[in-house]
Amino acid sequence: MLSVANLTKQYKTAHQTDLTVLDDVSFDLQAGDTFAIVGPSGSGKTTLLGLCAGLDRATGGTVALNNIVLDQLSEDERAEVRNRYVGFVFQNFQLIPTLTALENVMVPLELRGDSNAEQTARYWLEKVGLSSRLDHYPTQLSGGEQQRVCIARAFSNSPKILFADEPTGNLDAENAAGIVDLIFDLNRTAGTTLVLVTHDLELAQRTQRILKIKGGKIESLTHTQAA
Repeated sequence: MLSVANLTKQYKTAHQTDLTVLDDVSFDLQAGDTFAIVGPSGSGKTTLLGLCAGLDRATGGTVALNNIVLDQLSEDERAEVRNRYVGFVFQNFQLIPTLTALENVMVPLELRGDSNAEQTARYWLEKVGLSSRLDHYPTQLSGGEQQRVCIARAFSNSPKILFADEPTGNLDAENAAGIVDLIFDLNRTAGTTLVLVTHDLELAQRTQRILKIKGGKIESLTHTQAA
């Protein structure tokens, strides 16, 4: 489902020197795998996730998602791959403030030309426990409820792989626990591959494998008891 080989990412600094953010990272995921990327701030976790999802292009190495090599694609072609195969859950929710919960979930479905967008959105909002909050705007929802809308949106297009970047980062402990349970439950039911970026080692232990990254390099890649 996801094959990462010798992935390297460099940026030019203000002094025109190369800053290496990722250095020779490789791993493979099968369909339905759960996988955590952990490491301190600035270690390259979010950069790695962005490259895996085709949000950015690597300096060296390759990423193949669902057997499609992303490095060879244009930006529009990578966007098409994301729309078809990928779901996202972010730390800061990224909901459109002028749209209701229902409309926020419907938008990506309508962009894909789904004629049952409203019915599908209602189904997933009900699955995440928000059937009574469909007409509420983001400002009328708690942080936990907003993240549930994001999860409904992420699963609504039946993604083959879900990328979750610090999904509990803006939530209190009680809401965070509920969101984590929800992601893993839906993921298991749908058979989706999960790539989770987190600084929370306890959360990472719920996945089958943990990639520890430090200074852009792989520090360890281990199986957990969840495997």
